[in-house]
Amino acid sequence: MKQRPRIYYSAEQKNLMWDRWQAGDSLHEIARLFDRGHSSVQCVFAETGGIRPRPRSRSRLALTLAEREEVSRGMVAGQSLRAIATLLGRAPSTVSREVHRNGGRRRYRASKADEAAWDRARRPKTCKLVENRALARIVARKLRGLWSPEQIAGWSKYAYPDDENFQVSHETIYKSLFIQARGALKKELLQHLRRTRTMRRGRGHTQKTATHGRITGAVSIRERPASVEDRAVPGHWEGDLIIGSNNSQIATLVERHTRYVMLVRVPSKDTRTVINALIKQAHKLPRELYKSLTWDRGKEMADRCFSLDTNVKVYFCDPRSPWQRGSNENTNGLLRQCFPKGMDLSSIHQNRLNAVARQLNERPRKTLDFRTPAERFDQCVASTV
Repeated sequence: MKQRPRIYYSAEQKNLMWDRWQAGDSLHEIARLFDRGHSSVQCVFAETGGIRPRPRSRSRLALTLAEREEVSRGMVAGQSLRAIATLLGRAPSTVSREVHRNGGRRRYRASKADEAAWDRARRPKTCKLVENRALARIVARKLRGLWSPEQIAGWSKYAYPDDENFQVSHETIYKSLFIQARGALKKELLQHLRRTRTMRRGRGHTQKTATHGRITGAVSIRERPASVEDRAVPGHWEGDLIIGSNNSQIATLVERHTRYVMLVRVPSKDTRTVINALIKQAHKLPRELYKSLTWDRGKEMADRCFSLDTNVKVYFCDPRSPWQRGSNENTNGLLRQCFPKGMDLSSIHQNRLNAVARQLNERPRKTLDFRTPAERFDQCVASTV
């Protein structure tokens, strides 16, 4: 079979690729736009780790290609460099340096001079994590502790309020991870991110669209009081099951006000088993800190025994609306770092679940002004005593 000739993509084509990539299209979908295989466009994204390069622009002080062509034509016509400079409204020294750095009067070519100037303008700023290796070591340690780049960035401003040398943005961390040419962070740290991909993807890449069954007699989330909705009062929880292989699962609970996480071992997905596990967990908390539970559309909570036994009201999300329990969805995504899809969860001991929950609860959260859920929850417990 005859090999297809290699294609060199134009700037316009690359811009289209990046537009589609940021919109969430897959490599295969983008490649089909050019009648190519996905590997043909993957190298475009892999060069910068899936992060779109900033568009380059000329300095307003630099000579333009049109001006360089005027310089070339003026020299061919025998004009002096001072006369050409006057015509262009430039300083004579500017034109003189332009000509001498690009071969002199005899070898000056406008297009080559413009290309050379464009290449010389590539002076990338040294990454902050390269310049400050102590900061890089702190970031690496936090990443190994499963902190997100945003959590590290927020914590750094809180921990070093008067020292900008030890403050870092989450974008700097992401770029240092995905653009290995920077040499700031080791590639193996990528495995500690929530999503262990080698190229960064836009938010539109994946959206959960799984449908959920209808539950007879379910109390809709729309009937939930406003005091629950605005997160002003502690004691209102969101919950769901994360599923593993061999019909195994773990119940996850997140308190809306403090974002405090609890994980519950559930031997089986049947309604009675799930409810009994949640009832046992509910009785461990002060009554004031367990007032309502917002659950996904899973039928395991269809039985009203949980509400009757605990006096905790249960509300159900609308179909295909997981964002209505966004704190819990976010937590489930974090938990997939420890319990990846396809893992058998049945053998995981409750002590292990408690340790993972404690790790999450001791990580600073942006929405809590980079305080930890454990700090906020302990304050709530103290106020009930």
